[in-house]
Amino acid sequence: MSASEELENLAVKNAEDAVMLDRQGSRGTAIAKYERAVELMLKLCSMYPEVPQNRIYMNRAESYRSRIQELRGQLTRVPPSEAPDKGFNFDHLVLTEKPNVSWSDIANLEDAKRAIEESLIFPVKRPDLFPTGWPRGILFYGPPGCGKTLLAAAIGREINAVFYSVDAASLISKWLGESEKNVAQLFERARQVSRNGQPAIIFIDEIDSIVGMRVQEVGGEVRARNQLLKEMDGLLDKTKRFHVYLIGATNKPWALDNAFIRRFQKRIYVPLPAFSARFDLFKIQTGNLRLAGDVDFDWLAKTTESYSGSDIQDICQATQIKVVREFFNLNNPNDRVAKPREITMNDFLDVVKGRRPSVPKEMLKHYEDWFRAFEAV
Repeated sequence: MSASEELENLAVKNAEDAVMLDRQGSRGTAIAKYERAVELMLKLCSMYPEVPQNRIYMNRAESYRSRIQELRGQLTRVPPSEAPDKGFNFDHLVLTEKPNVSWSDIANLEDAKRAIEESLIFPVKRPDLFPTGWPRGILFYGPPGCGKTLLAAAIGREINAVFYSVDAASLISKWLGESEKNVAQLFERARQVSRNGQPAIIFIDEIDSIVGMRVQEVGGEVRARNQLLKEMDGLLDKTKRFHVYLIGATNKPWALDNAFIRRFQKRIYVPLPAFSARFDLFKIQTGNLRLAGDVDFDWLAKTTESYSGSDIQDICQATQIKVVREFFNLNNPNDRVAKPREITMNDFLDVVKGRRPSVPKEMLKHYEDWFRAFEAV
């Protein structure tokens, strides 16, 4: 894969995640994803100015910027009196409302759900039952599109926590300069929330961008990483009974620096969905669609082995678009009474035939090898 294709795929993935989180009401997390998508699209345009798709990238970047402004206007701001005097502005990192995502929206992933209960939910409810402390560092790793971001968003609904959503690649650029000071302020802000009686969660997506192995580093990166190590060590202190948690997500666990790996006490593999999970995903994704009686979820789940949750979402979306396109071709779009026909099994068959899994088999072997080497659930 060329550098431009990798950038494009990463931009598309962040944009898709942003739209999904936006629809689910996870505004704070959606903002971070939109910002990352904009950053990558603008980088594509600057690095490859002759590419014909540049106009599309620029238009999309502009539309995402507009949506970011709308979402920021909807978020409840942190009172100025509570904000730090100098340094990084934390307001847009705080997810101030519970996202419309619950355990029932997440198919399978029982190991990940159990780890979250053991590390966050049970200690918050009964800290007296954990005299030896509890895990405060959790790493979600696995193929893209399998629910890592969705899991993090669901936590905001499960416990009444202040949720700091950080996009690693965009945050690292803001760290250059007063890098270690900004890292320290972020964690101090979270500890202050905990001292006031409310759990605090710092979620860092694409965490390998910060804690990945490096051949060369500039001074700001070195100081930021050293400060992050110090803060993680502070979280792991069993004598402290606060409720501050760091959750990282990565598609490249093998790129992580060993010094950071051991500080994630829970390392949870989020794999491709099994048959039962694919069955549930099709039911969840089509819950608001008009389906004909011949739609067979069992067959669809069997046929989509090796497909990610994101792939299944795309299949359902493409099938709905197929029926809507037919409706627009046959009807007056201004007729608000007419509706598209029901989606049939043949519609799904047509879409599945033209769509292959997005995660190559050779990549899966890397995840399985890393799981065997670093399993900690």
